[in-house]
Parts: sequence; structure tokens; C-alpha cells
Amino acid sequence: MIRDRGRTRIWKQGVVLFLEGDPPDSVVLIEEGLVKITADADNGYTSLLAIRGPGELIGEMACLDGRARSATVTAMQTVRGTAVTSDRFLALLEEHGPLALSVIRSITARLRDSDGLRADQGALPAGMRVARVLLDLALRHGSEAPGRPGGRALSVNQQELAGAAGTSRESVVRTLRRLQDHGLVTTSRGRTLVLDLRSLARWASS
Repeated sequence: MIRDRGRTRIWKQGVVLFLEGDPPDSVVLIEEGLVKITADADNGYTSLLAIRGPGELIGEMACLDGRARSATVTAMQTVRGTAVTSDRFLALLEEHGPLALSVIRSITARLRDSDGLRADQGALPAGMRVARVLLDLALRHGSEAPGRPGGRALSVNQQELAGAAGTSRESVVRTLRRLQDHGLVTTSRGRTLVLDLRSLARWASS
């Protein structure tokens, strides 16, 4: 239904789809590629709130309440999606109950994830938080790594991992160094390769 009411658009890597503070003029259904959702604090600190991929809707919460965008959405690679104006999106929800219910369930799941992350930030040490964020991103959005059976590659830098885990970049560097020493990850500029998901899961819960 969303595809029928919108138009296909392409965003190159690094292009901003939505900017924090802008009015909610549209929503986007991602068809291909990944985007990152970030928010800037008054002190200049940038938090990575989420990464979204194919089949996921972005920008819908601002359209629902009519308030300014609460975060910036940036293409992490070339992204193809269906853009629908806010008016058409709201009309669709009014016309199709199952679609409205699906959107509500999606928002609820994201809020639960957010609550869980905040609980972790208050109860877990920084290293474990970084490992859990890395595992979650690898499982949800990692891509296959050529020559590394079972490995998952992530185009996420250290500052973004720090923002997602609610810790400092220095803590991320220390944690990644330990994970590398255990043979669980390798890193390069702006890229992290998870080599062993099962061992990382055990490490993140120990």
C-alpha cells in the first residue's frame, strides 16, 4: 500500500534523508541499503540511536505527532526507498486498520528496545554494553564477509559505537582491543568485522 502511494527515491552514501529539527513532511519505506539514525546533544555529543534496513519504515513517529524531527537519518550506503508524504501516510493509516496496527506494533517494538538499552546503560559495565550493541547490530544489519564464513561486517565507526552504547570512544577502543585479542573481531577504518557471533554472544553475557 505504501509503495502504491509514494515514489521511489535514491540516496547516495552520506546523504541526509531527514534532518533533526526539520518538519515531518514525509516517511520512507526502505527497500535497499542501510541508514543510521543519530541525535546531537547540546554539548556536541552524537548518539547513534539505531540502524534501519530493508522493510523498515523511518520518519513515521514525527508524522504521527506532527512535531519536528527528533533525529537525523543518514544513508550509510546507497539507499533506495519509497517516500510518501505525511498527508498520504496519515490517510493510509485511517483507511487501512491492519496497516495502522502494523505501524503501532513496529513503534512498540522499537520503544521496548530503547527501554532495554537504557536499562543496560544503568546496570552493565561499558565493555559489556559495547559488546551487546555490536552483537545486536551484527545480527540485525551485518553483511556477509567474503572469505570469513559466519562473519558479519558492519560499516560503523568507533564514535558511533560509543554513541549507541552510551559510553566514551576510549571505552570502545579498549573493548574492541580485548575482543580482537580473543579473536572475536577485527577492525579497519569505519568498519568492524565480527568473526564469531556465538563467542561474542557469550562474551557479552558473561
